[in-house]
Amino acid sequence: MTDAAHDPLKDPLNDPSNDSLKDPLAVFWHPAVLDHDTGMGILEAEPRPDLGIAEEHPENALRVRNIKTVLERGPLSGHIAWQDGRLATRDELERFHTPAHLDQVQSFDATGGRVTSTTVFGKGSWKPTLAAAGTTVAAVEHVLAGHGAAYALVRPPGHHAARDRVDGYCFVNNMGVAIEHAIAKGVTKVAVIDWDVHHGNGTQAGFYDRPDVLTISLHMNHGAWEGDAHPETGAADEVGTGPGEGYNINIPLRLGLGDAAYRKAFDDLVIPAVRAYAPELIVVAAGQDGNQFDPNGRMCLTMAGYHWMGARVRELVAELCPGRLLAVQEGGYARTYTAYCTHSALSGLIGAEIGIDDPLAYLPDDGR
Repeated sequence: MTDAAHDPLKDPLNDPSNDSLKDPLAVFWHPAVLDHDTGMGILEAEPRPDLGIAEEHPENALRVRNIKTVLERGPLSGHIAWQDGRLATRDELERFHTPAHLDQVQSFDATGGRVTSTTVFGKGSWKPTLAAAGTTVAAVEHVLAGHGAAYALVRPPGHHAARDRVDGYCFVNNMGVAIEHAIAKGVTKVAVIDWDVHHGNGTQAGFYDRPDVLTISLHMNHGAWEGDAHPETGAADEVGTGPGEGYNINIPLRLGLGDAAYRKAFDDLVIPAVRAYAPELIVVAAGQDGNQFDPNGRMCLTMAGYHWMGARVRELVAELCPGRLLAVQEGGYARTYTAYCTHSALSGLIGAEIGIDDPLAYLPDDGR
């Protein structure tokens, strides 16, 4: 799709005076995130004796291994500065989560187990959980120090975890912990753009009554799930409460709408809302599980679609809060295609071309 409103010659990234966007993308990584073992079953469900060959849980280490190798070996590699992550401290976690919740999650460490019908905490997974949250905090510290945009390549994911609740493969809300850290350091307005295929309910619930965080979630229209574990519906009428009313925006989309629907949602809803809010920091919940081959998503997004969204976010950052961009890995369970979609999204975020031909897309989405 040709978009005259986004002329690359007029793009803020190409403005030589805008030095804040010329830094390489800092990618924060901690190897302990690979040690979270979610086991085998029927996709995310428990194994059954009538199934001869079980499969790995979709939230497994291979998906981030592939993202890492594509970033190391693909065209974006020359635009990346790899940074070491770290473990989160208890004080950092308690900025977002209740002490009782953290005690409960840590108690799973000795034996592991299935916490909800879909969510498995592996034996010894407390350290990977601390690594995911701490690496995300390290990434936002990099951004706040004026070093440019950062991406936290982490797992387990976080955006379903509420302040006091495990949900949807998520135990600690990595993004929420990092946002609270930024606010503690003096940031007064944060905008979250969550394009993960599932509703960012934990982040929504965590900031639902506050005006200092604008939460925007684009997701397939899946509604609530698992009873008390996920009571939020992701519907458009969940807009916040009290001082936070109007600062939560949900954009539920029908299954399979593809790139064109996301472009429309960005142009009509996301971009105007973020501009009106004028944040000091933009955080992207970068879950690429809306791709057309994902077992957990049905939105049919392509590599080109993720690149386009990344480029639009980059323009917002350049316009509103130069250099202050944090992207955090969330979902994405098609083990190979997710890696390529992530490469494309990050390429858009830093103003680079996609650089890799789509190896799987059936047909390009021409915007109709």
